[in-house]
Amino acid sequence: MVTIYDIAKYANVSPMTVSRVINNSINIKATTREKVERAIKELGYIPNAAARSLTSNQTKTLGLILTDITNPYFSKIARGVEDVAVEKGYRVLISNTDEDSDKEVNYIDMMISARVDGVLITPTSDKTIDQVERLRKHNIQVVLLDRTIEGFEGDYVIGDSYLGTQQLVQHLIDYGHQNIALINGPANVSTARERARGYLETLKQNGLEVYEHYLSELDYKHAQEGKAKEILKRLLSLEADKCPTAIFAANNFIAVSAIRSLRELGLSVPDDISVVCFDEVEPIVYFDPFFTVAAQPAIEFGRVGIQLLIERVEEKEAGIRQQVILPPVIHIRKSTMKRS
Repeated sequence: MVTIYDIAKYANVSPMTVSRVINNSINIKATTREKVERAIKELGYIPNAAARSLTSNQTKTLGLILTDITNPYFSKIARGVEDVAVEKGYRVLISNTDEDSDKEVNYIDMMISARVDGVLITPTSDKTIDQVERLRKHNIQVVLLDRTIEGFEGDYVIGDSYLGTQQLVQHLIDYGHQNIALINGPANVSTARERARGYLETLKQNGLEVYEHYLSELDYKHAQEGKAKEILKRLLSLEADKCPTAIFAANNFIAVSAIRSLRELGLSVPDDISVVCFDEVEPIVYFDPFFTVAAQPAIEFGRVGIQLLIERVEEKEAGIRQQVILPPVIHIRKSTMKRS
């Protein structure tokens, strides 16, 4: 293994000079810096991050904890995070909780053990507040992403779930739909609560009755066709005048599960029933381009979130809380149809 002593001997300088170049110290002659950097490159020296962190009190490593990396929405967030982090000289440890609070705890343990400087996290639920406090006790900065937590005091970057839901539901109403069912995410997740609020208030604002049996929940995770099918069978078994003519799916995976189940039940979208959802659905053979969606700027979520985190890490001050809410963009496509 190449050491700074090897670099010093190769460049004919002192080990202290090599250390100062590696740590970007000032008052180093340009010619000396160039000579040391050339030696580092030619010998293939890789700095010991752990040793450097002992002197700088920073590891230049950040944690990113997402709930479902298989979801294209979160994959794009990760892309935005990585782009900015690399640009700013940070490494990123990416973890995937699968919406599982136990896995979330394990990854928090890992982040603490790795001595990351900060964590950007999409909480699995409101219970994540306990994990946030654990990170803070270890002087690790925290920024929430995509979701908030009840009682959380700090920085976050989220989408406007309420506004996006209002716009999607109003679109369905403008298309003549009055019986609109909601297949939502879990109530202990902030996005699901905001989408439920937007759904209920938009119905009331339009003088439409709210039916309790139109409300159901699924996990936000992938591969739930069985549960989605059970929900849809129940909804479609209602009397003809009470049967929903449109479905609001709280996220893209729920929407895909719902539409597959509808097809298995012999129903055509949008001819028999219209479907809208939150977040873009990646193009696949029989859905491209199909869904009417509230699209969120996923890459921008990641870029803004990691920028806030890096600012907190480098400033080391509480300062004013940064609460960024990015609006969605509504795309009207083929999954909705006007009722005659």
